[in-house]
Amino acid sequence: MRIVGGQYRSRLISMPKGVDIRPTQDRVRQAIFNVLSDVNGMRVLELFAGTGAFGIEALSRGALHVTFVEKDPRCTGTIRSNLDSLGIQPAYYDIIKSDALTIAPGLAKGPGKYDLVFLDPPYYQDMAKKCLISIDYYDILSPIALVVVEHFKKDALATDLKTLVFAKEKKYGDTVVTFFRRVKE
Repeated sequence: MRIVGGQYRSRLISMPKGVDIRPTQDRVRQAIFNVLSDVNGMRVLELFAGTGAFGIEALSRGALHVTFVEKDPRCTGTIRSNLDSLGIQPAYYDIIKSDALTIAPGLAKGPGKYDLVFLDPPYYQDMAKKCLISIDYYDILSPIALVVVEHFKKDALATDLKTLVFAKEKKYGDTVVTFFRRVKE
């Protein structure tokens, strides 16, 4: 896999060995960042981080800080290795070994809110919907927050959310990327 833009453009990142993950394709990641346009100075949360490709891409494009959440230790090791190989300093990221579905209460107690959240859970397990509901319930989003969900085209997402509203959707074969914006208060 390659970083597709920014400071680390064209640099390779590793995949974890012996882990069944479905990383976001380079072209889909590029399309997402084209929609996002500017992530400079943002605090980013990557749930179901896998290789860390989305968060690393955000750092490459000027994000202030990324929190990677992944429960598989082989993946967290790969994320750390990828960050080290690019020379990214630990001050710019946190890696949390935890289940993305249960992390929101702990993140709500943290020092800051997130401007951008990316989640790419396993398909067919309703995890995207459950995670959206959790993000919506706990106070982890900044007033300008955007939540990006990569999911299977037949996966239903939560629609009765209180702090998030549907913004747009892009389709890439069987993959759909849905964008939610924080409701203006």
